[in-house]
Amino acid sequence: MKKIMVVDDDPDVRTSVKYALEYYSDYEVICVESGSSCYELLKNNEIPDLIILDIMMPGMSGWMLNDRLKEKPSWKRIPIVFLTARWDKFAEDLGKELGTDYIKKPFDIKDLKKRIDEILKAYNENN
Repeated sequence: MKKIMVVDDDPDVRTSVKYALEYYSDYEVICVESGSSCYELLKNNEIPDLIILDIMMPGMSGWMLNDRLKEKPSWKRIPIVFLTARWDKFAEDLGKELGTDYIKKPFDIKDLKKRIDEILKAYNENN
């Protein structure tokens, strides 16, 4: 079973993504409310197959967490899907460069699942 970590400070986003992905697939979804919570889980060897990451969060932003993921080889390979309310071209271009995908809120959950399926399939084929 593939494990997905949702990192978002909005409890409604965490809840809707978790329940929808678990309903429409056999993913195990772990939700955390901050970049620092995600970082702590990674340090404790809780390594997901994919991270859905909000950009704008208090404390450690999604950009900052993405930088911290480069600290360990096993973390660098985790696909990152930025899921954000930022619609500006700069953030989108940067997100597409740094991450595997960039999805704007509001989002369609079936589209999110389809994109995750494609990313994990490609990742499995290349590793």
